[in-house]
Amino acid sequence: MASRNPRTRPERLVVVGGNAAGMSAASKARRVNPALEVVALEMSPHVSYSACGIPYFVADLVRESSELVALTPEQFQRHRGITALVRHQVVAIKPVQRQVVAVDLESNQERCWHYDKCIVSLGASPNQLEIPGADLKNIFAIRTLQDGIRIRDFIDTRRPKRGAIVGGGYIAMEMAEACRLRGVEIVVLEKTPSILQGFSSEIVEQVRGELDSNEVSVSTSTTVTGFQANGASEVSTVKLDTPEREIQTDFVLICTGVTPTVDVAVAAGIRTGTTGGILVDWKQKTNVPNIYSAGDCVEVRNLVSGKPDYIPLGTTANRQGRVAGENIGGGTSVFRGVVGTSVFKVFGLEVAKTGLSKAQAEKHGFDAACNTVRAHDRASYWPGASEITITVVYDKRSRRLLGAQLAGKAGVSKRVDVFATALHNKMTLDDMTALDLSYAPPFSPVWDPVLVAVHAARGKLQ
Repeated sequence: MASRNPRTRPERLVVVGGNAAGMSAASKARRVNPALEVVALEMSPHVSYSACGIPYFVADLVRESSELVALTPEQFQRHRGITALVRHQVVAIKPVQRQVVAVDLESNQERCWHYDKCIVSLGASPNQLEIPGADLKNIFAIRTLQDGIRIRDFIDTRRPKRGAIVGGGYIAMEMAEACRLRGVEIVVLEKTPSILQGFSSEIVEQVRGELDSNEVSVSTSTTVTGFQANGASEVSTVKLDTPEREIQTDFVLICTGVTPTVDVAVAAGIRTGTTGGILVDWKQKTNVPNIYSAGDCVEVRNLVSGKPDYIPLGTTANRQGRVAGENIGGGTSVFRGVVGTSVFKVFGLEVAKTGLSKAQAEKHGFDAACNTVRAHDRASYWPGASEITITVVYDKRSRRLLGAQLAGKAGVSKRVDVFATALHNKMTLDDMTALDLSYAPPFSPVWDPVLVAVHAARGKLQ
């Protein structure tokens, strides 16, 4: 009897990690190649959810966690023909055998899946504090939707009065707002001299004013040295570098940044770059045949500096996943890099940035300078008009735009996208002064704040 030809079975893609990048890749690969069999393995109880919506769920602005979920595993199976298995932790990838090994966390049983193509999208892990008491109860970090559910449940059931946030980045700002909206007194503890590293002093000052007006206490140049427990092994005190500054608290949120999750990938022979993220080419291929990677575990190319960078953002993860999925399915697509565009809200203030800060630009060898202006977001006579603060970073020799940072009550996201587009096209300040931007009194002055900012920076070079 003739043996069965193994090529008659459907080609299989195994997705390691089932959130933004992984499920974008799975969906795109199936659209390009409907005959492809796709199995996605996710350690947490949820796939394909909005991690960026977690602070608003904690704040009770989003009532149900299900509202953050784009598709459930059942919906992926029914509508897209994708098998998504949650509570499955991948423990090994075996490139020679073309196998992915995972533990079913419900049964504690180990299972193997053969793959023809594999994509690693393990995301990033919160940076841990290696200090005494870091494992106490009521100390939370935010990585998954399940983490958000735990924090929300804690606030709902325990009604804490006081909380401490360790770290001063944009997630810390969003979580400070979320906790204040729940009636919790919050102190933000940042070890460096300033919150929001990379933003200009003018914008940081504006954010601090917004925090102050909403009764969020901020302590910079403050090192957390440990946590002390009460009788129930729950955190009760945050110990600082000076004993007289110890803080009493009911819970702690750790918001000290993230590190790419690469252990399983490295063990499989997949290379990482200088930033610690997985190295991929423009098609999202790793150095190991038939294995791709995308999302927060991946190193990217910064299109402004031209150098490797690590900028974990949901937009980037989805775009990378889509590119990888198209190539896995048999199409042709490339991901060339990012300029690092992000925006967040803290109470009534919108804050955004794109490109390099002045310090980053100098580090990469640019003859960098920056200039800050304030300009109205709409015609000054329009009801509700307010000012936007804009810091423009540029190269004095080439006059090229290198970055921008913005803060204001409204209209910030529209303007940062203009700057991001200019960065993608390597525009100079002179190029930008010729931009034909929209005008009507309810939306913008005749001279849009973007034009005001680049004209002012250009004037410094005359």
